[in-house]
Amino acid sequence: MNLLLLAVAPVFAILLYIYIQDKYEKEPKSILISSFLFGAIVSIIIVFILYFFTGRFIPITDNYSIWQQFIQAFIVVALSEEFSKYVIVKYYAQPKKAFNEPYDGIIYAVMVSMGFACTENIMYVIEGGYQTAILRAFTAIPAHATFGVLMGFYMGKAKFSKNRTLFNLTGLLLAVLFHGAYDFFLFINFVPGISIGAFVSLAVGIILSKKAIKKHQENSNFKSL
Repeated sequence: MNLLLLAVAPVFAILLYIYIQDKYEKEPKSILISSFLFGAIVSIIIVFILYFFTGRFIPITDNYSIWQQFIQAFIVVALSEEFSKYVIVKYYAQPKKAFNEPYDGIIYAVMVSMGFACTENIMYVIEGGYQTAILRAFTAIPAHATFGVLMGFYMGKAKFSKNRTLFNLTGLLLAVLFHGAYDFFLFINFVPGISIGAFVSLAVGIILSKKAIKKHQENSNFKSL
């Protein structure tokens, strides 16, 4: 039980933070919970289906060249996982009437991302134990949150723009780039010291995420109400 709590605690801590940042018009809890559950279940299913196809071409192992690890990180893992989150935000959350200000893109994308991260983290922690739980609480979980914020920032802009497709795909691309970079530097662990690149990309992602949250807060349709 303690191990399970360690697995889910950082997820809900981030969700609480993102929810609090929604200062001017809170989202319906039913849609937030549904988005989280879709991320925890549906996006995982989508990823396994995509892995079945992409993984057949380049299996995820530690024994390939840098170029093959690059393809694994950006295509097999990052694109599959971020696309699975993207389709839920785009086809479930974004059309909702409650999605009525730019920040909503961030909160719904993070809800979906944290749902995915919760399921993934439980699987990793059950297998790896307390050390894995503590390590991922400060790395993988915040990373998934930043991917969600960056994607959601542009999907929030898309809802209120004539260039909806462009902004939506920009959000997906940005999440894939940061996710891919984070994984790539971890995958090529046969190059001494290069894993620091993952933490640099995470730090940059966190900085950009804070700026994205602040910008959408400032542009809230409800700020003056």
